[in-house]
Amino acid sequence: MKSVFLCLQNTYYICNMFITLPLFISGAEIAFILFIVIMVFGADKIPEIARGLGKGMRTLKNASNDIKSEIAKTAEQHGIDTDITKNISSEVNAVKDSLEDLTGSIKRKL
Repeated sequence: MKSVFLCLQNTYYICNMFITLPLFISGAEIAFILFIVIMVFGADKIPEIARGLGKGMRTLKNASNDIKSEIAKTAEQHGIDTDITKNISSEVNAVKDSLEDLTGSIKRKL
């Protein structure tokens, strides 16, 4: 019973992961895929598979962060400006301010 509960809990988390992705499949199709996964791997192996996927995703994230930091260090050593987002955000804020000045007292009622 405990393994079935863990399986359903992990299935819930995996299902939420799939729902957040912009996939063009319905909930019934996801449920069918999860049913097939449970039938093929069994309820006992699914937590191990999910744990392995989590470790792999963490490793990938750490590797990408290392690459980003290495690129930033190299750019700073060679004098390349890496603060592009600061310039963009200041321009966006300037446009927002000008729009607020343009609209004046007209406010949208919710």
